[in-house]
Amino acid sequence: MKIKCPKCKENAELAPDFSFVKCGSCDLDMSYGEYIKFVAHNQAMYSDILGDYAGSTEGQTAGSLDEWD
Repeated sequence: MKIKCPKCKENAELAPDFSFVKCGSCDLDMSYGEYIKFVAHNQAMYSDILGDYAGSTEGQTAGSLDEWD
């Protein structure tokens, strides 16, 4: 599947089993989980994506992206 590379904004390839993301333009090569974190940390409008990987946050404050590492 084609997705946008978070580094160079060209087309990147997402493996059918979501195991990796590769970009031929800038040699990006990372797991899908690393890709999600990279996008969330570098593009503020996607920062809420990390919430999908967290457990319940009831009664907790949002904190910052740095606390997700």
